[in-house]
Amino acid sequence: MEAEMRIRIYNARILTMEPGRKIFSGEIGIEDGRIIYVNEEKEKDRAVQTAEVVKDRDSKGWDEEIDACGNLIMPGFKNAHTHSPMTFLRSYADDMKLQEWLFDKVFPAEAELKSDDIYWLTKLAVMEYLTSGITSVFDMYKLKKDSARAAEETGFRMVFCGDMNDFGGTVEEMEEDYICYNKDEESLLSYQIGFHAEYTTNRERMEQIAALAGKYRVPVCVHCSETKKEVEECRERSGMTPVAYMDSLGLFQYGGCLFHGVHMDDSDFDIIKDRGISIVTNPASNLKLASGIAPVKRYLDMGIPVAIGTDGPASNNCLDMFREMFLVTGLQKVLCDDPEAVPAMDVLRMATVNGAHAMGLRDCDVLSCGKRADLIMIDLMQPNMQPLQNIEKNIVYSGSKQNVKMTMINGNVVYRDGEFSIGESPEIIYRNAQRISERILR
Repeated sequence: MEAEMRIRIYNARILTMEPGRKIFSGEIGIEDGRIIYVNEEKEKDRAVQTAEVVKDRDSKGWDEEIDACGNLIMPGFKNAHTHSPMTFLRSYADDMKLQEWLFDKVFPAEAELKSDDIYWLTKLAVMEYLTSGITSVFDMYKLKKDSARAAEETGFRMVFCGDMNDFGGTVEEMEEDYICYNKDEESLLSYQIGFHAEYTTNRERMEQIAALAGKYRVPVCVHCSETKKEVEECRERSGMTPVAYMDSLGLFQYGGCLFHGVHMDDSDFDIIKDRGISIVTNPASNLKLASGIAPVKRYLDMGIPVAIGTDGPASNNCLDMFREMFLVTGLQKVLCDDPEAVPAMDVLRMATVNGAHAMGLRDCDVLSCGKRADLIMIDLMQPNMQPLQNIEKNIVYSGSKQNVKMTMINGNVVYRDGEFSIGESPEIIYRNAQRISERILR
């Protein structure tokens, strides 16, 4: 879904998330899905000149001019780890330990999913993402063509992660997906090599994945060190931690991305740092499953990039970046016995820039000329945002989904003032999701 709209957003407060740049008043110009200027109010004359250039190229001028009314424009949130079609499992298998939850409840239910189910369940997830200001996700699930169809039809940006394990998938299929979803740089869809976890994937398969990653010189993404049990059992099998064992197989020769990263040895941190690996923390899911609290501050102190994910709606159970952001900082303050740990701007960077980089979306990280117009408008005229003493802290410490006034992806407004523009009515999506849930979980 390629945008052709020319849009001007004016009378806005703008947080570009560029290093060292604070919030300022100004406007943003967008053309063909990309930002053509971001100007401060004092640069208004330059903005007018830029607008005139656009107008001269095409007599139509702006297709839409959006008055932000003093609200905040910032990059959309990047959900760096999720399993979108698991919406049908929301509130189904709660209050269980992770491996019992996974093997006794989740895997058997997922085995009943059909192609069309994935399509509708993904659409439901997309709706929830949009209401939370999430403009792209790093999605790990099977039957990607059906999630791809849902993402394209809704105008949503989705990065697929390989999900191979001993129960399904081959390296040949992974390579096919890698080539298929990365062939068009303008597409809303892309793909990163990955697999489910060390404990669900045998050595031979992991070595095959390492060879594939080496062939294309790309990182590998995987669930890792989520629970103590996972780490202990890996030690029993290999004599090493999951991080060390997978590294010994050559999986991280071009970096990688570890989902969760809760239980780490001292040596693990060094491997992660040396290999240029990113961590994706999932605080709500880790809390609900009693998996533990990831050492986020230690990662950040070592210069290891940390992004944020919701995990899937079966283990979370909501797809809300505001809740995740608060939990990230709140848990670290308690864990470290330090109220200064992981301040608000660090959290916002994790939820935007770091997430984009972990997902391979280098042109969706900040608001600047030439970048993708993946942005959100935060409603500051709500009680939880007032007074405006520090907007960044308001977003992290008191913000909620009620503050997402608009979500734009690739220059297209897909959510505004509670209304969706995704090519399908919410009622139809809800009805299909309910039908699927009742059929499988009856």
